[in-house]
Amino acid sequence: MVTADNPQPLQLAIERYFEIALYLLVLMGFATLASTGGLDLSAMVLAGGAILFRGYCLVTRRTLLIPERWTTILTLVYVAFYLADYLVISRAFVSSAVHLVLFALVMRLFSARRDRDHYFLAVIAFLMVLAAAVLTVDSTFLLAFVGFMLTAVVTFILMEMRRASASAAFQSATDDASASRQMRVSLAKVTPALVLLIALGAAVIFFVLPRVSSGYLSAYTPTGEIATGFSDRVQLGRIGEIQQSGALVMHIQIDGDSHGAFDLKWRGVALSLFDGTTWSNPYEHRMVARSPSGRFLLSSENGARAGHRIQYRVLMEPIANNVFFLAPEALNLGGNYRLVSRDEAGAVFDSDFDRPVGTYDAESSVAQPGATELRAAGQDYPPAVLLNYLQLPRLDSRVAPLAAQITVAERNNYDKAVALERYLRTHFGYTLQLGRSAHRDPLAYFLFERKQGHCEYFASAMAVMLRTLKIPSRVVNGFRTGEFNDVTSQYLVRASNAHSWVEAYFPGYGWISFDPTPAAPAEVRTGWNRWALYADAMASFWREWVVSYDVSHQYILGHRAAQGGTEWIRRARQWGRMQYDAWLEAARRTGNAVSNAPWRWGGVALGVAVLLVLGAYSARLWREIRRRRVAARPERSPRVAATIWYERVLRMLAKRGWQKLPAQTPAEFVAGLKDGRVREPLARFAEHYERARFGDSAEDAARLPEDYEEVAEASKR
Repeated sequence: MVTADNPQPLQLAIERYFEIALYLLVLMGFATLASTGGLDLSAMVLAGGAILFRGYCLVTRRTLLIPERWTTILTLVYVAFYLADYLVISRAFVSSAVHLVLFALVMRLFSARRDRDHYFLAVIAFLMVLAAAVLTVDSTFLLAFVGFMLTAVVTFILMEMRRASASAAFQSATDDASASRQMRVSLAKVTPALVLLIALGAAVIFFVLPRVSSGYLSAYTPTGEIATGFSDRVQLGRIGEIQQSGALVMHIQIDGDSHGAFDLKWRGVALSLFDGTTWSNPYEHRMVARSPSGRFLLSSENGARAGHRIQYRVLMEPIANNVFFLAPEALNLGGNYRLVSRDEAGAVFDSDFDRPVGTYDAESSVAQPGATELRAAGQDYPPAVLLNYLQLPRLDSRVAPLAAQITVAERNNYDKAVALERYLRTHFGYTLQLGRSAHRDPLAYFLFERKQGHCEYFASAMAVMLRTLKIPSRVVNGFRTGEFNDVTSQYLVRASNAHSWVEAYFPGYGWISFDPTPAAPAEVRTGWNRWALYADAMASFWREWVVSYDVSHQYILGHRAAQGGTEWIRRARQWGRMQYDAWLEAARRTGNAVSNAPWRWGGVALGVAVLLVLGAYSARLWREIRRRRVAARPERSPRVAATIWYERVLRMLAKRGWQKLPAQTPAEFVAGLKDGRVREPLARFAEHYERARFGDSAEDAARLPEDYEEVAEASKR
């Protein structure tokens, strides 16, 4: 035995493993935080470099500790820097708090001497994961969190082993290499099991715990170009900037669509005023009424176009946007929102600031009137439409003549709109690469010089030329239907799918969409690229059932669970009833058959009974047959045969009055017999038995049957 004051190799191994596990815990926490993309470059480089350098010191077994005096001084200096960071540099609570956590991490990483320092490092690692949960809703956080959990469980197990080892008065000097290897194997087995149990328990709590609101982190949602691109005032070229990104904006699932059969546009905002460089919307928002079922009524059922309707569900990514993107013509909207508003142009907004736009479902009528009907629409426009949708800024003198030239052969407004749409599609090129220098009249530059642009320029050009022809028009910003994921039956709409198109007014039919932008080829996933669809399916589930999990999801989950339980009980009862009826019918048929032929069925019953008895005693019968075969040829299995013949001799003598005591050996039993006629042959039997039983002598085993007969003959006298 050795004292604990003199550390043994096993104790040193625990200490080494603990240092590695704690470092990996810190590294996983930082990697989780860095994967969100919420860290600025300076924080990434400085904190990441310090953590990697600490890993280098750990691998090379070098000790580098900052003196406590310098730790105190640096901490006081950073307190002043934190105030400057919060008020001047970052100007955001989350960013400045993350910088503070990273500073505390680096300082403690190079000054940890006591147990409380190690505990503090573990707490900081957890705070980094918590900050990552605030900064991102991406499914990659789930993978990083699982890695962090595995490392955390190992770290805290080793922390407890380290504490117990240090407090032990004595330690056994065992095979330390074997114990260390066994410890590694045990940790590798126990850790995943503990993490799985923790995850299952947390999942139960997460899904059962009542939800109050889903917007408690909405204040920290980062804003971006997408939000400004769908506001009430959009500068020409803004949608093109959004299209530069491939970031995912929303998932859309249409009921009954499992093959991607729809090619719809998802309407965001409609803009009516144009000053030559900027489109704007002057309309006020009005609150939308709810139906008795709790859904928001966006359009009158009687006023909606007759024809095909679709039900769909939208899952928005957190883009700090309060616009609901809907397929025209939207009839109603459902979701966990208290206040929904809309403007005169048909845009629908979320006015519930505590619940940002996340998950919602809607119904739209996608029926469109035919060309013949629109050609006969006439020009009897409502005064409000003429007042609000024919406004024009000062235009280049060539714009109106160009519109008149394109439509000179057309006799109705619909054919004029189609002619403008076709002309822009066929005479101009699509590009996102525009010059950096701003032009005084970007629309004229697009039409008469550049002749290339993105969707905003095409839509703006068509809307302006329609207005020069006295046809009311407006520009709509939204999204085109993106790639279809056949794994989840959802459309993936990305920022690159942002789009602008035109709506023209036709009396009696309302606003009709036209798209003058040349069509882009659809992306098709093949081969290894299909793995991106599976990853998106996982991300979609994570986003909807974890990040956006709220009261409505709880209701859906509970409703499905109740339906599933009820259905299972119904099926079980139905199956039980069917089995009962089948058994009852079989019993009736059997009873009738027995009544008609009692002797035959009696024989069958007797045969079955015999078979059942034989089956019940089959094992015993087989053992008895095997014992008889061994006893008949004892030289083949001397040991087993000796035991069998010895038991036979004892049973035979017991029947005739000579009972062997359990404690007696064969020799003691023979010596205790008073009858010399029996004692002499039994002594020979015992001698041959012991040689066969313990010496595996085949010759002695072969003589046992003969000796048994001699003992049996002598015992009769």
